[in-house]
Amino acid sequence: MRRGQPEGDSPEGRSHPSRRRLLTDGAALAATATALTPTTASAAPPPAPALGPVTITPGDPRYPELSTAGNARFRCHPRQIRVVGSTAQVVQAVQEAVRTGARVVARSGGHCLEDFVDSPTTQLLIDLSEMHSIGYDDQRAAFAIEPGAQLGAVYRTLLKGWGVTLPAGLTSTVGIGGHVLGGGYGPLTRLHGCVVDHLYGVEVVVVDASGTARAVVATRDADDPHRDLWWAHTGCGGGNLGIVTRYWFRTPGTRHAGPARQLPAPPAAVLDSYVQWSWADMTPDAFRRLLRNHGRWHTEHNTPDSPDAALFSILTALRRQSGVFSLSTQLDAGRPGARDLVDSYVAAVTDGVAVPYTHDVRTTTWLRSMLYPRVADTVFGLRAKCKAAYLRKGFADTQLDTLYRRLTDEEYGNPAAGILLAAYGGKVSAVPPDATATAQRDAVLKAFFFDTWTDAAADDGNIRWMREFYREMFAETGGVPVPGEISDGSYINYPDTDLADPRWNTSGTPWHTLYYKDNYPRLQRVKARWDPRDVFHHGLSIRLPDRQPD
Repeated sequence: MRRGQPEGDSPEGRSHPSRRRLLTDGAALAATATALTPTTASAAPPPAPALGPVTITPGDPRYPELSTAGNARFRCHPRQIRVVGSTAQVVQAVQEAVRTGARVVARSGGHCLEDFVDSPTTQLLIDLSEMHSIGYDDQRAAFAIEPGAQLGAVYRTLLKGWGVTLPAGLTSTVGIGGHVLGGGYGPLTRLHGCVVDHLYGVEVVVVDASGTARAVVATRDADDPHRDLWWAHTGCGGGNLGIVTRYWFRTPGTRHAGPARQLPAPPAAVLDSYVQWSWADMTPDAFRRLLRNHGRWHTEHNTPDSPDAALFSILTALRRQSGVFSLSTQLDAGRPGARDLVDSYVAAVTDGVAVPYTHDVRTTTWLRSMLYPRVADTVFGLRAKCKAAYLRKGFADTQLDTLYRRLTDEEYGNPAAGILLAAYGGKVSAVPPDATATAQRDAVLKAFFFDTWTDAAADDGNIRWMREFYREMFAETGGVPVPGEISDGSYINYPDTDLADPRWNTSGTPWHTLYYKDNYPRLQRVKARWDPRDVFHHGLSIRLPDRQPD
């Protein structure tokens, strides 16, 4: 039986008579959530002109900062960096790139883990960070957010202006531009689904077969002729089809509900729970039991209507010399029996695990918890090699033994390497895998493998260690998380070009199946329609249908 597919909203929204307005982050506190009347609108001062375009070239003192990546392993040296402030400026920059044959890329928050933006081949870098308005669009009856807005600003403005939010991530400095494109998830995802499950529309700068750049608006409305472009942006990842210059968000089925009911409402306060185990006392048997318990709980509490879907957690196990082995949770403090649920969850995970631990629980406002989480960004600004996997259930015992051995091996000296297991599932599984481009809809956990360091001289050794670790974890399926009983591929927002390298992927399953599963042929058709010249490409970009798969 097919479950709750997000419905297309009625098309009359595109001819709504109200005036369109965008409230910037700074103006949100002073503005109301009601539509401006014509009298008010005519008396209002004209909007401030958009910043830019600003062209920055090598030799400019701003160049080093703006060409620096989140993953310090990578650095680009473009001929130009173009700081833009409007969609028209993005169209102009892309048109110049097409005319001159320059490879063009865009950056919003700068958290990409691979060299998709920060590559030696990058020639024109479009910096979207100053396009960060957040507001309500009366004409489309949806919240409009530009790609440079960071998640922390999105949370503050949506909460203060309308009492709503998006089920997005914990790292407040992530730009929404790239986060949404990969699907987007966070502490409220088990309760409200992926970010893209609330995506109503996109404005995208594309290039047609003649080489003409233009901006196109695509929505989920069933009669929208551009709907395929909207669909692709619900999980294709960044740098594939064009440059998104604006998103519109509205939960399906809320077209006439009013702004305060058109996105999920966050909790007023949350219980932040933090468990810390003693790594020194963690034996192989205790480790296996703990991780097995953890995987079982998430497998058994995964349905969309589960009363436990409100609980989100991240289990973090760094290498033993770091001392970090923890479990953090977030849960609506106003939920009946909230503290009992946290305690029962911790009891289930620790059942039969004879290892000392501490458990601290505090109540804090939801916004403060999101802006200052206990699990900090593990990668940004460091040199890193990262990998990922969707899990349909907990790791097998053989995988858990590999994980323990790798995290405790004394021959490898870097303590800043390990794994995060983030809670997933719940309402995510209410959406069919082909309703959006985010195909992995029955996974219960996301595994994030990471290794970070600061010395460039250590690159080869650390990258090799991570590659061998990951290959050993998935040894029974060719060194990668092939969709099956336990694994379900990987997450495109945690990209890993090794999945396209036959030296590290010997499974016979192509990289695009690991990321997109059965949605890939449709994504290729969208690519052929909207980027027929392959202007937007990188190491894991969607290939045109007439090109040989790699």
